[in-house]
Formats: sequence, C-alpha cells, structure tokens
Amino acid sequence: MQILAGVAGAGGPVGVAGYFGGGFDTGSLSGIDKITFPADSKSTLAATLTSGRELLAGMANSGTAGYFGGGRDSGGSALSGIDKITFPADTKSTLVATLTSARHSLAGMANSGTAGYFGGGSDSGGRISGIDKITFSADTKSTLAATLSSVRSNVAGIANSGTAGYFGGGFDGTNFLSDIDKITFPADTKSTLAATLTSARRGMGGMADSGTAGYFGGGDDGTNISGIDKITFAADSKSTLAATLTSAIANLAGMANSGTAGYFGGGGTPLTSGIDKITFPADTKSTLAATLTTARWQLAGMADSGSL
Repeated sequence: MQILAGVAGAGGPVGVAGYFGGGFDTGSLSGIDKITFPADSKSTLAATLTSGRELLAGMANSGTAGYFGGGRDSGGSALSGIDKITFPADTKSTLVATLTSARHSLAGMANSGTAGYFGGGSDSGGRISGIDKITFSADTKSTLAATLSSVRSNVAGIANSGTAGYFGGGFDGTNFLSDIDKITFPADTKSTLAATLTSARRGMGGMADSGTAGYFGGGDDGTNISGIDKITFAADSKSTLAATLTSAIANLAGMANSGTAGYFGGGGTPLTSGIDKITFPADTKSTLAATLTTARWQLAGMADSGSL
C-alpha cells in the first residue's frame, strides 16, 4: 500500500520528488526532469530513457522505483520496453519483462508496494483494451483477465493505492470517451463508475491524493480544455474544481506528492513547459517558477511520495 506523504518532523513520511519523462518537442525526447518536494525545484537526471519516446506512460512504487513504459520513438515505431528509475539514486535500468505488445498512447497507475498497471493504448493491430501488470517484487509482467470497457488510446490513469486504480476517458477510434473504469485491488476485477468525466475527452493528465481523491486534468473534447475533474474515492463521485489549468491544454502529464499536492506539466498546443500545482485539500491552483527543460507534450509523469 502506498504510504502517504506527511509533514517533516511529524513522524510521517515526506514526499521526495516527482518526475516527468520523455515527450515530444521537435522530436522524441529521452530526458527526465525531476521536481524535488517541498521546494518544487527542477533538476534534470543524468539518467535518460533507453531511447527518445513520446506517448508513453508512467507509474511508481513509491519509496523504491518509478517506471516508464511503452511509447513511440522518433521513427513512429511503437515500443514495448519498460525503463525503471531506482530511488533515491535515480539510476536507470530496463526490465527484462516487456509489455504484451509494443504500444503507445497508454496510461499507467500503481498499487504502490505491490504492482503497477499499464492499460489501453494503440499497437500494430489498432487500439486495445488490455491491461498489463508489473509485480514489483520481481518486476515480472502478467496480463489481467479484466480489460477496459472498450478499446481506447490516449487514456489517463490514477490510483487510490491499496484499494483501486482507475482508467478514464480516451479515444476508441471513432468517439471520445467519458467513462471511468475501476480496477479493484488485490483481485484486479474491473467495474465501471456511475460517475463520468464532465465531457468525453482524450489526452488528459492524471494524478491522485491517495486515500482521498484522484484528478483528471485538461485534455481534448473537440477543443483543448482547462478543467479538472475530481473523483472522491470514498464514493467514487465526480466533481469539477473551481480551479483550472493555466491554459486549455492536451497531452499533458500528472504526478502527485500524495497528501500535499498534485502537479500537471507540459502539454500542447501550443507546447508548454509550465507546471501547475493543485494544493490539497483546498484544491487551489498555483504555477511553479520552475519549468520543464523544454516545452513538450505527450510526456509521462510519476512520483516518489516517500516511504516509512
């Protein structure tokens, strides 16, 4: 189960850092930017992704390692590899395990301490509904019997670690989607929420205050949007924040210092390097002085929210 971030000196764990990896500016990127909590300062890792990639997904075993999976390289080829960033040294290795098929435009979320999940996306056969599971103890891959409600790409993921993960929105090849599928841990069964996104959309960023609520921000519902939908975990109910992103934007990424704040970074069009911060529990928005190394979209986020 994910350990929530706490207050330094109060006996609780303290969030460490969030990471934004890959993306596209004038080409596919391999760099990884790190936002160190609580100062919200930006540095760039010496370690890079195995290759430049866009439309990838991220998830993390908080306190141990983060993972970036799938994506598309600069030649337009989908990727099946999964890179691992081991905390706190921020060293990169590549898993022996790979995704079931090379794919891009997928989403990630994690039951921290146990397993991470990559769902949906597009592979050589088209959009898919499958969900791959990476069991953290050995970094092995299995594929869930449960699938998303429909094939979809450009989906977003969030997780209430220890309880359930959620995949929201996306594009099925014809229609934008507003539904939200829930994967309940540890049985990995799928249900679909009665609550839906405010509008059918693709290309959102997702992040969560584990134990409390998850957030889907931005995206494209025919035009880029700035709104942020909130899923309160106790009842899986949806509300929409009064706060909005600084600009209407799609293909952004999210990550969170659970218990403290969540962050939405990058996106387009136009491409941005900005990072918006949603402070919990008031859900107020501010914009960091720190920015991504370059303006980019189609990136991925994950975070080390600390451990006991």
